[in-house]
Amino acid sequence: MKIALLAGDGIGPEIMEEAVRVLDALRLPQVTFWRGDVGGAAYRRHGHPLPEETLKMCRAADAVLFGAVGDPECDNLERHLRPEQAILGLRSELGLFANLRPAAAMPGLEDLSALRPEIARAIDLLIVRELNGDVYFGEKGTRTTPGGQREGYDVMAYSESEVRRIAHTAFRAAQGRKGRLCSVDKANVLETSQLWRDVVVEVSAEYPDVALSHMYVDNAAMQLVRNPGQFDVMVTGNLFGDILSDQASMCVGSIGLLASASLGEQQTEFGTKGLFEPIHGSAPDIAGQGAANPMAMILSAAMMLRHSFGREEDAARVEAAVAQALADGVKGADLGGTAGTKDIGIAVAERL
Repeated sequence: MKIALLAGDGIGPEIMEEAVRVLDALRLPQVTFWRGDVGGAAYRRHGHPLPEETLKMCRAADAVLFGAVGDPECDNLERHLRPEQAILGLRSELGLFANLRPAAAMPGLEDLSALRPEIARAIDLLIVRELNGDVYFGEKGTRTTPGGQREGYDVMAYSESEVRRIAHTAFRAAQGRKGRLCSVDKANVLETSQLWRDVVVEVSAEYPDVALSHMYVDNAAMQLVRNPGQFDVMVTGNLFGDILSDQASMCVGSIGLLASASLGEQQTEFGTKGLFEPIHGSAPDIAGQGAANPMAMILSAAMMLRHSFGREEDAARVEAAVAQALADGVKGADLGGTAGTKDIGIAVAERL
């Protein structure tokens, strides 16, 4: 199994080492780790946030485990040279169109949520977000109106095939969970959303075991706060998914515990090739202090085992070990504890 490790910037290298520690503790057969530069660190060494050698490595790997990118010293660079462009480039080059972001309440941590504990306790959902379309990738620019004013524009667009493939991903995910899928759109005012809804309905005919519902995005945002326990799997476009997935993470209470997977259509001999990363950033203010919580990075490795290597039992073991460490009081500063990065990694590995 060939795994590309891209630690990146800030706390990325620290949390990556703990994920590797846990993977080593599993004693997986025939694993090869390749390490590459990405983000601000890559720019300083190679003059680009996503060097060709890193891209070549990722193309050859079965999966990519990604830390974090972001460096304040690079904020004034031209946009295409900024660290954050590395993740967009990888999604494009590897054909990663589906982002899977689970959000579930950890027992005993309900008080960390801004929601009432009894509401937060019920959260167990998966947001499936389309990654390659929508306003982020549509035609964009600035122009001058007939009245002489500057005007910015971003075109929201989805093709039928783009909607169809993300819908299949979401329906399959729902089949593996509780069998409920909520498609989120704004079909009452957007033609793009109307096409989205029409295609999702068409695809649903192939999944009679999944109950499909629809919800406008403004209502979905409200329901995530009011009654998040009603959701099993949610599927939506790039823009709406970007917002709702971050909202869901804070309903749980901490971004330090949440992982994500970005998947495409490419299959390896083990499973679906993908990129796996924690949802938090590079946290440069605490980098190098050994204070970062690596649990989201470790849980990202668990998602990698599940989706890219078909090792469900190992993935479940890692997730159980993280839950047990938390139950035993092993918590980082973000959770009100005192455990350091290495302490947490060792604690999870021991519980395997």
